[in-house]
Amino acid sequence: MVVQEDGTTRIHVRPASSTLGDLYELHVGRLVGLARLLTGDAAAAEDIAHDAFIRAASKMGTLRDPERFDTYLQRTVVNLCHSRGRRRALEVAWLRRARPTEVVQPPSTEIRDEVWRAVLALPDRQRAAVVLRFYEDQSEERVGHILNCSPKAVNALVDRAKQTLRDALAEEDER
Repeated sequence: MVVQEDGTTRIHVRPASSTLGDLYELHVGRLVGLARLLTGDAAAAEDIAHDAFIRAASKMGTLRDPERFDTYLQRTVVNLCHSRGRRRALEVAWLRRARPTEVVQPPSTEIRDEVWRAVLALPDRQRAAVVLRFYEDQSEERVGHILNCSPKAVNALVDRAKQTLRDALAEEDER
């Protein structure tokens, strides 16, 4: 513990000499508290605190000033809370715009099964692109990284898959 010129005290930890578990124990409670004050949501606060620690720990070797690890953690929590707030505001705005004027019934089990059969009939790479992109909600860049191809190739795979699905489902409707 160090007393600074302004009279405040600050705990300095040397990440290089501490175990990751020690650092976690030292900081996680305060990070959860900070995130909870910023979000007002206890569950989200825990998630944010853990994410912040994981991000900071992964950058530990590249920090310019390891003595400021705690500051880096707090800044990461603030940034993650800010990002969460922006995402939630976008979600709320979208839901307000997308609110249907009438109640939409979910697709029947028969229709769902028909769509899933069509997805399973897709070629492997197209099916992987569709599943990762829409079921796993991954970005084109991330899907490209997973499938070892460019984002444009992912886009092409998804477009071909959607056309194949449209054709297959149109054939089913004609029967």
